[in-house]
Amino acid sequence: MGNTVRFGISLDENLLASFDELIEQKNYMNRSEAIRDLIRASLVEERLGSEDQEAVGTVTLVYNHHVRDLSDKLTEHQHSHHHQIISALHVHLDAHNCLEVLIIRGAVRDIKQIANELIGVKGVKHGKLVMTTTAEDL
Repeated sequence: MGNTVRFGISLDENLLASFDELIEQKNYMNRSEAIRDLIRASLVEERLGSEDQEAVGTVTLVYNHHVRDLSDKLTEHQHSHHHQIISALHVHLDAHNCLEVLIIRGAVRDIKQIANELIGVKGVKHGKLVMTTTAEDL
């Protein structure tokens, strides 16, 4: 981490008041920490715009495990991408429904492809992909 640099910004007082409310809701210690997080989030979003960028994604799936062959199909997909899927968590939500969270590492395009394959398996009730950077250069 480099040297800390101080700088000033000008904001409309209503915008600043709203920002201070957000800071309080999210339990930031001060404005500087909140601004650092906003800058990092913007940089991550920008980097994820490149399909070649190295990233990490979580794919969350909810499904009924009684659906015929669904568990096997999901397992097959995971095994076919075993180099990119670095971790998996399986939770029994109730007597019928399961939640799986998979962590995938690779190029943005590959993560999206794997996520779409998993979410698109017939019988998956809900799926969502969330991506972030590997943070090597932040």
